Amino acid sequence: MTDQEIVEQINISIAKEFELDQDTLTPETTLFEDMGLDSLDIVDLVIVLEAAFSFKIREEEAIRKIQTLGDIHTFVINKKREQENKA
Repeated sequence: MTDQEIVEQINISIAKEFELDQDTLTPETTLFEDMGLDSLDIVDLVIVLEAAFSFKIREEEAIRKIQTLGDIHTFVINKKREQENKA
């Protein structure tokens, strides 16, 4: 899976789950201010990402630093690369 395909899959999954317009989702889009997510939505977001990419998101320090959609893109791309390197 290319980085662009990962980004597209994230955006599609998030837009569907939270009923957002995919065209408004940019790397600069903030989770709380722009997307209007709250702490419970973040739990749903984690579940959506885990299902879409077949990996577990554990209590990782990197997850706490996520503020924007671009941060999510980077996090998931890095997780997928780790997963591929272990295979």
